[in-house]
Amino acid sequence: MVTTAPEKAPTSAKDKAFVLWFEQVGIADIPLVGGKNASLGEMIRQLTPVGVRVPSGFATTAYAYRYFIEKAGLEAKLRQAFLDLDVEDVNNLRQRGIQARSLILNTPFPEELANAIAQGYQQLCQRYGNDPQEFCEQFEPEDRDTCLQSNYNTDVAVRSSATAEDLPDASFAGQQETYLNVHGVKGVLEACHKCFASLFTNRAISYRTVKGFDHFDVAISVGVQKMVRSDLASSGVMFSIDTETGFKNAALVTAAYGLGENVVQGAVNPDEYLVFKPTLQEGYRPILDKRLGSKEVKMVYDDGGKLTKNISVPPSERGKYAINDEEILTLTKWASIIEDHYSQVRGSYTPMDIEWAKDGKTGELFIVQARPETVQSQKSANVICHYQLKGDVETLQATPVLATGRAVGEMIGQGKARVILDVNKIDRFQAKEVLVTDKTDPDWEPIMKRASAIVTNQGGRTCHAAIIAREMGIPAIVGCGNATNQLKTGQPVTVSCAEGDEGKVYQGLLPFEVQETPLDNLPRTRTKIMMNVGNPEKAFSLSFLPCDGVGLARFEFIIANHIKAHPMALIHFDKLEDPSVKEEIAQLTALYEHKPDFFVDKLANGISIIAAAFYPKPVIVRMSDFKSNEYANLLGGQQFEPREENPMLGWRGASRYCDEIYREAYGLECKALKRVRDEMGLTNVIPMIPFCRTPDEGRRVLAEMEKHGLKRGDNGLQVYVMCEIPSNVILADEYSQIFDGFSIGSNDLTQLTLGLDRDSALVAHIFDERNEAVKQMVRMVIEKAKKNGRKIGICGQAPSDYPEFACFLVELGIDSISLNPDSVLKTLLDIAKVEGVN
Repeated sequence: MVTTAPEKAPTSAKDKAFVLWFEQVGIADIPLVGGKNASLGEMIRQLTPVGVRVPSGFATTAYAYRYFIEKAGLEAKLRQAFLDLDVEDVNNLRQRGIQARSLILNTPFPEELANAIAQGYQQLCQRYGNDPQEFCEQFEPEDRDTCLQSNYNTDVAVRSSATAEDLPDASFAGQQETYLNVHGVKGVLEACHKCFASLFTNRAISYRTVKGFDHFDVAISVGVQKMVRSDLASSGVMFSIDTETGFKNAALVTAAYGLGENVVQGAVNPDEYLVFKPTLQEGYRPILDKRLGSKEVKMVYDDGGKLTKNISVPPSERGKYAINDEEILTLTKWASIIEDHYSQVRGSYTPMDIEWAKDGKTGELFIVQARPETVQSQKSANVICHYQLKGDVETLQATPVLATGRAVGEMIGQGKARVILDVNKIDRFQAKEVLVTDKTDPDWEPIMKRASAIVTNQGGRTCHAAIIAREMGIPAIVGCGNATNQLKTGQPVTVSCAEGDEGKVYQGLLPFEVQETPLDNLPRTRTKIMMNVGNPEKAFSLSFLPCDGVGLARFEFIIANHIKAHPMALIHFDKLEDPSVKEEIAQLTALYEHKPDFFVDKLANGISIIAAAFYPKPVIVRMSDFKSNEYANLLGGQQFEPREENPMLGWRGASRYCDEIYREAYGLECKALKRVRDEMGLTNVIPMIPFCRTPDEGRRVLAEMEKHGLKRGDNGLQVYVMCEIPSNVILADEYSQIFDGFSIGSNDLTQLTLGLDRDSALVAHIFDERNEAVKQMVRMVIEKAKKNGRKIGICGQAPSDYPEFACFLVELGIDSISLNPDSVLKTLLDIAKVEGVN
């Protein structure tokens, strides 16, 4: 029995100790103190010296639990209780769980075990300055012990830690109980006793059975850890890997106000922050994205009879991020340090699932738990599964969408909806139904494994429902807000998480397909195979396809879908004439006092996510190429756009950038690019100028970029130009002196070479990139680019549609071909044949 708190204890003393301090254990001691407590000890011993803060504490041992069970003769009674256990029968499972927990709770701790826990807590109080010894000296000796016990009141978290918990292939997340804001020796002993009993919660019994663990091979340890006063600040969960795609270079941090249980349980929709780890470690500030959560409630200390309570968050606080950029970056640095350490200890890449908290009294950040991530790390890297709804776009758009929220798992599931709001009614759930509820916690797990999909009102990407859905391999949509009102029990629905960050619940059972793409033994071609990537939300998934970077990322997609407002309407917000438009933009930009910053932030986020996904491979981003009619459709656009008879041939591309009427807006694009390259460190981004009619126009655009800190050659900056106008081909030698490379836009080049409007049905049959005149133009510009030592690729539709056109380009010696994602593998194999590569 350990009654002091030495920095280290002899190994022999550990085996029969009732209590061990976190400083005495490490990751090798999972059999002694369980995964959670072993991890806390590992971090305190190994990572505190490099700046990772972890609150101290102690753990009861597995030996203490087994001592209790053996001394009380409980094992035989527990085994008897489980003789007819059937985890598929919810009522049977519930009855056996109650019986097992009652056996433990109705059996007092042996005196020697209770004393060891009490002494450990008293010493923890002394560590944190709460020593009532002097105060209690005023009492008579017979009352002094009572005084001492009652006056040890340091607040602690009491958490269960099973010896089969937090393994790389089984998370056991939330299977046992946690108690926060526990005070006094009596309170700690009661919480520890409840934690022992929680080894037999219904969800733990079910989970162990499903995972093949013997109930009596697993023991419970209890961690008693100094509370971080996040009830006065904020807390959350972070993953050192992207939870949806398994992209290793991004960390996801979530945050909400108050104690962290609400985030873990999915009781709130937290803020989400995405950070790129490689350039963070080089000293840059690569916050790729920030999403504001609703954060409607927070868990705080209760001054009454309960330990904690939930209270409402004032609207003014909900509209702010729970932590600042410095804190986001610090947490991500710690996540990287923790991931690197555990990967080294385990001898293989080990992404981590980490809980953190901010102390509202000191302002300090702390790590309070860390465990291996158990879903993405177990997936095969050699096969890509792609889910896709079938049918034409018009039919899909006409299908009613009943609810939307954050997509979890890039999959599709379907079945009859089952709306359940009370966990005590989960016995009504039938296999293969879609579970629809407010939120889940571990008590729901016995039925979650039988669901075809999960839909919740509350929660973010790190909540309980999201974690379990990933582990079970089913789609989930969380944070829908009103799904339990919108969906009805028995209603057939399709749950789609395969269309980006937003998950959609469609009415009816829609047809879909699953494509599996093996990535083994693919050839390497001389011609670079690149990808056209429009949607940043798909970038991490697409990065797993075999390619040499991005040949075309369009600003227009980001502006239309994520910014939605005309840049000049943001710059001249106070001068907007339409009050309804002004109000809509005000709501869209509520976090921004200076409205143009909204444009810069959102554009930088979109670019940086695509750049990070393919880093350090080149990512060519085309600056805005909306036509005037398309710009007019943005919020506030009508006030700033001219009416043109033929916008396709009008005020677009480079002509806008230097025009006094649009110059300020182009400056916002440049600021976003500069932030991505210089502040985030994503120097793989190569800007490309579209529709540049003359070399002089090209020079003026470069001069305009330089005014905003984007000087060609500085920090490795290259600038490419689209080759989509016959003048680009004819004057390619001169353009080569201005730009670093060309990208052939085959759509516009075909249109302008053949003199037709590609949108006109009357001449559409003539439009063909394989026309000899177009091929001659392509041949000419490739030859001139090669002669001038300039890179040249193609980003138009033709190579994706016509394999023979792709082969034609390869034979001409083009440097790269950028394809739509669904054409990459097929075209790669076609090109390998042309090049004679196996």
